[in-house]
Amino acid sequence: MAEPIEDFYAVIPAGGIGSRLWPLSRADAPKFLHDLTGSGQTLLRDTWDRLEPLTGHDRIAVVTGRAHRAAVEKELPAIPDHNVLLESEPRDSTAAIGLAAAVLAQREPDVIIGSFAADHVIRGTQVFEWAVQQAVAVAREGYICTIGIPPIEPSVGFGYIRKGRELVIDGAPEAALVERFVEKPDLETAREYYGDRSYLWNAGMFIARADVLLGEIAENEPHLYAGLMDLAEAWDDRDRRGPVVDRVWPTLKKIAIDYAVAEPAAERGRLAVIPGHFDWDDVGDFASLAKLNSGGRKDNLAILGQNARVLADTASGILVSQTQRVISVIGVKDIVIVDTEDALLVTTSEHAQRVKGVVDALKLTGRGDVL
Repeated sequence: MAEPIEDFYAVIPAGGIGSRLWPLSRADAPKFLHDLTGSGQTLLRDTWDRLEPLTGHDRIAVVTGRAHRAAVEKELPAIPDHNVLLESEPRDSTAAIGLAAAVLAQREPDVIIGSFAADHVIRGTQVFEWAVQQAVAVAREGYICTIGIPPIEPSVGFGYIRKGRELVIDGAPEAALVERFVEKPDLETAREYYGDRSYLWNAGMFIARADVLLGEIAENEPHLYAGLMDLAEAWDDRDRRGPVVDRVWPTLKKIAIDYAVAEPAAERGRLAVIPGHFDWDDVGDFASLAKLNSGGRKDNLAILGQNARVLADTASGILVSQTQRVISVIGVKDIVIVDTEDALLVTTSEHAQRVKGVVDALKLTGRGDVL
C-alpha cells in the first residue's frame, strides 16, 4: 500500500449529470452517486478509496453542487467539512478545479494538487498509485502533468494525447512531454492512433503545483483567474463567502480545463504525461457500461438492478431495471434497455452516444420532470 505523499492534495470534481446515461443518471442522482460496477458502493466512494492511501482522509477535497452536498457527505463520512467546496451552479471543469487550486493554495502555498474525476472506473490500484507518484515528481519540477492511458482498442469515444520527447526526472522514469492534444477522432484515425505507441487516451487527470496551475489560468483566462482569486480570498471566512460566491461565481467563464490549461501548456512545453498502465473507463455511455458488466463476453446480457426481473434468450447488451416489471428480451444483439419508474430508454450499443441528444431535446420541450 502506498504511503501518503506529504505535499499532495487530491481534488475530486463531482459535477455533471452523466447525460449519456439517462434515465439512470439524473440531475438529482448523477452518475458518480451510482454503483455501476457491482462493487457494492458508488463510483464516488470508489474514487475516495483509491486516493486515500496517497493522501490520507484529511487531504482530499470534493468540488460539487450545493444540491449534492448531503449525498456526498453521506458517501464520504470522513471528509472534513472545509474540504467540501460547493458550486452554486455548474461552470465547467476549469472553474471547479481552479477553485480547489486557489482555495488550497491560500491554505498551503506550495501544495501539489491532483484532479481525479468522481465517476471513472479504475482497476489496478498499485499501478495507479505508481502513476500518481511519478506525476507528483514531475509536478515538483514545475510542469503540469497528466496521466494518459495506452489504448486497448481503436476508440472514437475518447480524446487523445500525443507523447513527445522523454523527460529526465528523478522518480518519474516514464515521464514525457506532451506534443499535442487531439479531439475525438473518426474510426479510421482512431485505428491509426491505436497502431502508434505515442498516442494515449486522455483520461482527464491533472497533477500540478497549485500555483503553477493558477498561473496557467491567469495567462490564458485572466478574468476567470481574477474571479477565482476573489473567491479563494474569502472562502474560509463563512461570513464573507456567501456574498462573494453569489457575486462572482455566475460571472466565471464556462470552459473545460483541456482548453484553458492543458492545450496552451502543451504548446509552450509545460505539459508532461505519465502513461497509466491500469484498466480505466470513464463510463461515458451505455456501451461502456455493458463492457464493464459483461465479463468481457460480447454475447452476454449484462443486468443491473437489485430486484431486476428479466427473462433473456440469446440476447446481448445491457439491461438496467429500477422497477418490478418483468422484462423479456429475446433474440436481440447489443440492446440497451433502461427501465425506470418514469422513463424508458431503448437503443443499441452502436447508438449509445446519442442518448445525450434525448436529454437535450427534453430540455427544449420543458420536460425537466424526467431529467
